[in-house]
Amino acid sequence: METDVAIIGAGPIGLELAAAIKKRGIAYLHFDARQIGQTIASFPAQTRFFSSNDRIAIAGVPLQTPDQGKCSREEYLAYLRCVMEQFDLAVRTFEPVVGIEPASGSGFLLTTAPWRGRRQYRCRRLVLATGGTANPRRLGIPGEDLPHVSHQLGEIHDYFRRRVLVVGGKNSAIEAALRLHRAGARVSLSYRRESLDARSVKYWLLPEINALLETGAISGHFGTRVTQITPEHAVLHSAAAPPATIAADAVLLLIGYVADMSLCRLAGVELVGPNEKPVFNEQTMETNIPGVYLAGTVTGGTQEKYSVFIENGHIHTERIVAALAGAAPPKGPVAAPAAEI
Repeated sequence: METDVAIIGAGPIGLELAAAIKKRGIAYLHFDARQIGQTIASFPAQTRFFSSNDRIAIAGVPLQTPDQGKCSREEYLAYLRCVMEQFDLAVRTFEPVVGIEPASGSGFLLTTAPWRGRRQYRCRRLVLATGGTANPRRLGIPGEDLPHVSHQLGEIHDYFRRRVLVVGGKNSAIEAALRLHRAGARVSLSYRRESLDARSVKYWLLPEINALLETGAISGHFGTRVTQITPEHAVLHSAAAPPATIAADAVLLLIGYVADMSLCRLAGVELVGPNEKPVFNEQTMETNIPGVYLAGTVTGGTQEKYSVFIENGHIHTERIVAALAGAAPPKGPVAAPAAEI
């Protein structure tokens, strides 16, 4: 099968791009290794966005919530489904792209691996919208793969009256610690820095977590690193004190995510530095490989401090569509960085 444009990745910006390309009448195919909005689907239940609803709305479709408040994970997934229905977008979900190579003559040959068997497609141009949080960041310590250790907050009810060690000090870790405490878990928090940074924690969470830490309702262990996990405890090391042993029935390592840049590498995109930030033209979003474009959080590689989000990725759609159509790039800088979740 042949097409003009192939899009890989069906997160919010990938879907917005598909709607814009379809409106332009450009032939395209769209692939995702999982379901649409998979990154959002992986959030803990009832997680709320930091960004206002208008800034994470896509394709010109208003995003409304019942209480006019910030959108939850569940509301946003329903919204994405509605956008798909409204524009009748076709995404080949659960069809991972496993091969990208130059096609004879011009363009690219894509190989996919759905459960039914491998398939091949040819496209003239390619857009990678593969996201920036594919895999959890790992500590690489003994015990990290034990059954009671997770890199993601699970069903809150499961932690009731259990001793839970939360590792991390940014939004995901702080929100998890608070929700677990409210659900009746006995929570300890380990963070490698000496204190929480207000720039890394949602403003409505910081006063509550600080109050609980001050009263000891949540046990705080700052300036510590987890060096070992056993079935019954975790070992914390710090520069200022002897190693401490913390009893834990569950350990949540909520220390961030790394991007999967494998498709960028397959396409030949130049990646710079340990965080594998891709090289691309800011005005057209085209990479060092002619005909290969980037959209969304993949443009940041693995971000140490997140600066590329849905709300400042909309311009990527405008720039790519202009480039595909042979038009001048839209004017104006990328929106100021913000924190979404």
